[in-house]
Amino acid sequence: MRASNPSSVVQPLANPAMQALRCITCHAGYPLAELPEGCPACAGAGHPSSLEVVYDTQDLDFAPKSGSYTWGHWQPYLEGVSLGEGATPCVPVPALASLADVAAVWVKNEGANPTGSHKDRMSAQAVSRALAIGAHEVVLASSGNAAVSAAAYCAAAGLQCEVATYQALPAVFDAALRYYGARRVACDNGHARWAHVRRRVREEGAFALTNYSVPAVGSPVFGVEGYRSVALEWVAQGCRPDHVVVPTARGDLLWGIYSALRDLFALGHLPKLPRLWAVEPFPRLSLVLAGASQQSEFAGATQQFSTAGSTVTAQQVLAVRRSGGGAVAIDDAAARAGTRHLAAAGFWVELCAGAGFAALQALRADGRIDTTEAVMLMLTARGDRDPGQA
Repeated sequence: MRASNPSSVVQPLANPAMQALRCITCHAGYPLAELPEGCPACAGAGHPSSLEVVYDTQDLDFAPKSGSYTWGHWQPYLEGVSLGEGATPCVPVPALASLADVAAVWVKNEGANPTGSHKDRMSAQAVSRALAIGAHEVVLASSGNAAVSAAAYCAAAGLQCEVATYQALPAVFDAALRYYGARRVACDNGHARWAHVRRRVREEGAFALTNYSVPAVGSPVFGVEGYRSVALEWVAQGCRPDHVVVPTARGDLLWGIYSALRDLFALGHLPKLPRLWAVEPFPRLSLVLAGASQQSEFAGATQQFSTAGSTVTAQQVLAVRRSGGGAVAIDDAAARAGTRHLAAAGFWVELCAGAGFAALQALRADGRIDTTEAVMLMLTARGDRDPGQA
C-alpha cells in the first residue's frame, strides 16, 4: 500500500482569492467544502447542477506567475502536486484554415501534457485538494485518460488511487494503472462504476475525483477549476478566437474554458466572449438544446472513446448557451476524416479530437462560422493509445 503524503511532495498552497462555492445554475452560495454531488438545492429540486469557485476579482490580475502553477491565482491552489502540466503549444495551422475556409485555425495541443491529455490539469488541482484536506485515497470512475492521469498524480502525491473501470479496459490503460500502483475495480457498465464510487465516497469517506451522481453533474469543483488554465494560456499566448470547438462528454473541460473566458471578458482582458461549440459523437446535448430533458439518458454507440456516454450536465448546457454557441454531433466516419486532416498537418490525436475539425467544417458549411472568423480547436489527447484508432 502506498505511503500517504511523503515529505518530498509540495504542500498545497490555497489561493487567498478563493472565497466560496456557487451553483452555476441557481447561484446559491456555499462555504469552501467538499460537495462532490454539486449544488444541494438543485439536487433537492430534481435538476442537479455543478458548483464553481468564487474568487475575489481584485486579485485576478492577468499576469502569469512564476512557479509550477503559473495560473494558480485564477485557480484553487497556488502551488501543489505537479508533473509539469500546462503551457501546452497553441499553434496556428494555415493549412487547416484554408481547408476549412476560415480566417485562422489555432490548435491547443493538450496531448503535450505529462500523461498525454488535458486531464492532467484537473488531476493537479483535484489531487492537491485531496492532500490539502488530509485525504488518504482518491477514487474515480474512468476507463481512459482520466484514470491514467489520476493514477500518475496520486503516485506523485503518495496517495492511494482506486479506479472503477469497464471490464474491457484497453491493455495500455491497464498497464499504466498497474505501473502507477492504482487499484482497478472492473464493473459491468457505467452506472455500476458510478455506484461503486458513490458507495466509497458516502460510506467510506474516499475523495471523489469524478462524478458519480445520477442524474449526472460535472466532476467535483476543485478539479474542474483546473481547466480554466487552458483558456488563460491561449489568451496570454496572443490567441483571440471567435469560436472554440471542444470535444465533450459531461462538459468539465467545456465549463472550465467558459468560466475563464467569462472572467477574462468581464475584467476587460478580452474584447468579446468567444462562442463555444460542444462536439459529441451522437445527439445528447443537441437534443437537450432542442427541448429534451437534461436528466434523460441518451443512447448511442461510438468509437470516440473519450466522449462516449449517455448523459448531459448543466455545465454543458450553460456553457454553450451563455457563450452563444451550441452542440455538433459528429459520427465516427466524419471523426476519422477529421483525424486524417489533423494528422496531415502533423497532429496525431484521439478520435474525438479529430471530430473537432469535422465539427468546424460542419459549422462553416451551415454558416454558423463565417469565413472571416478565427477558430480554436481543442486537441484533447494524443492518438497513440486511443482504442478507437485501432
